[in-house]
Amino acid sequence: MAQSLCKIYLHIIFHTKTTSPVIMENDIERLHQYIGQLINSTGSQTIIVGGVNDHVHALCTLGRSTAVSHLVEEIKRNSSRWIKTLSPRYAMFAWQGGYAALSVSQSVVDKTINYIKTQKEHHQKTSYNDEFKKFMDLYQIKFDEKYAFCD
Repeated sequence: MAQSLCKIYLHIIFHTKTTSPVIMENDIERLHQYIGQLINSTGSQTIIVGGVNDHVHALCTLGRSTAVSHLVEEIKRNSSRWIKTLSPRYAMFAWQGGYAALSVSQSVVDKTINYIKTQKEHHQKTSYNDEFKKFMDLYQIKFDEKYAFCD
């Protein structure tokens, strides 16, 4: 084949540090838009970014020459710097060191988009920790809770 083709869907999830201020309601949409721009700047393609005041969900296609770790590093590093410019209340803002990057089948892309769109309603019933545990169970990923939910 004379060309390289790739379409890998990723669902990326990451959380603020426990010592970090939460994201104010009026800044959440702007942050998600900015994260979408950061994803696109890596050669990947944003489908949707959402979440609530303490964590982010992003669905994207991974650029064919982009490493997952590089993509997440760019998103977290640059969005953390950017949010600090919005207000002095974000002076101590930081994301936790870890993240989850989960593959998504083409057949459930629409379901994943809807899931991300409805995060506000979802988290009125389900905590982040419970949500994260469900994803780890679904993807059969073993993890240590003492590291997953702390800084």
